[in-house]
Amino acid sequence: MRILHFYKDYFPDSMGGVEQVIRQICVGTGRIGARNDVLTLTASDDLAPIAFEGHTIHRVHRDLNIASTGMAVAAFGELKRLAAQADVVHYHFPWPFMDLVHFIAGINKPTVLTYHSDIVRQRTLLRLYTPLKRKFLQSVDTIVATSPNYLATSTVLDRYRDKTRVITYGLDQSTYPAPDAALLDKWRAVVGTKFFLFVGVLRYYKGLHILLDAVADLDYPVVIVGAGPIEAELKAHALRLGLTHVLFLGFLDDADKVALLTLCYAMVFPSHLRSEAFGISLLEGAMYGKPLISSEIGTGTSYINVHDETGLVVPPSDAMAFRDAMVSLWNDPARAHAMGRRAAERYTTLFTAERMASNYMALYRELVTRHADAAVARHGVAREQ
Repeated sequence: MRILHFYKDYFPDSMGGVEQVIRQICVGTGRIGARNDVLTLTASDDLAPIAFEGHTIHRVHRDLNIASTGMAVAAFGELKRLAAQADVVHYHFPWPFMDLVHFIAGINKPTVLTYHSDIVRQRTLLRLYTPLKRKFLQSVDTIVATSPNYLATSTVLDRYRDKTRVITYGLDQSTYPAPDAALLDKWRAVVGTKFFLFVGVLRYYKGLHILLDAVADLDYPVVIVGAGPIEAELKAHALRLGLTHVLFLGFLDDADKVALLTLCYAMVFPSHLRSEAFGISLLEGAMYGKPLISSEIGTGTSYINVHDETGLVVPPSDAMAFRDAMVSLWNDPARAHAMGRRAAERYTTLFTAERMASNYMALYRELVTRHADAAVARHGVAREQ
């Protein structure tokens, strides 16, 4: 079975959360019989297909980028060409340009759409986009919500409940490099032996200003891994607060990131807006058996992190509540350890890449069968007429 994924960003150009999910779907379903292709945009002039972990990446040159929406004229023809070879086309939402390409390319294959997030920030543009968005969501065969929490709280998904199901994200720990002793020793010398860790792209919805405010009168070491558009703004805020115990490490490769995940005391994840639909790095913390601190925003973050079980969940945009949660865990290592153990158990039960891949393969097969049955029914009616 051949699956075509379509999304605006992918490896090796970009390594965000959605890209990581697509990667895990491709690797996982590839192990059980799928042949995956990914069509994406790039700023590079090198458009040769890339073989990556058992699947193939096809790239077209990005011509324009407006309000985080990449556009490429070549995408129309390339989607049509690759879809003709595919059994299922798998879209990853949101990306308004994708909706337009779908219709103009005339895609008539079985389609599934993973609904990664509501559109939160661009409210004016959203009003203009809404008619196209509704037509697109109505046109696809099945919509996948990434957690029961998100399905329950998304007003957009509420319109399409009859065609929406839940398949949670999953990670395969075996795809993460195991840090050697020398690397662990290197990072212990830099960050110490007890620290809070944040990992992620530094974006407006990550709530890192809340985290900085929370530790303004604490001396707990906090390590921030990641780069992004508000990095300079956050560093300036930390400087104003005199936060000498907060360390910005910038972007790190997987080996260094895993070393810090292994060493950290707890994961902090202060995202405060629904743009944070799930929280891949929060799930990584659970996978490595760490207690979690996150905010209640009605999304998958509170499906990963269950309050008082795998960690603590506090109100969003509440620096004092976040501070209190950090103090509570810091001062009770036994409780923190028990929460980390339960977080790892929850990951193993609900969030493995194997489970996610199995669920997607079952959906792909269902869609192919459904389309085949519909084609037979149409032909039968045509013959009778």
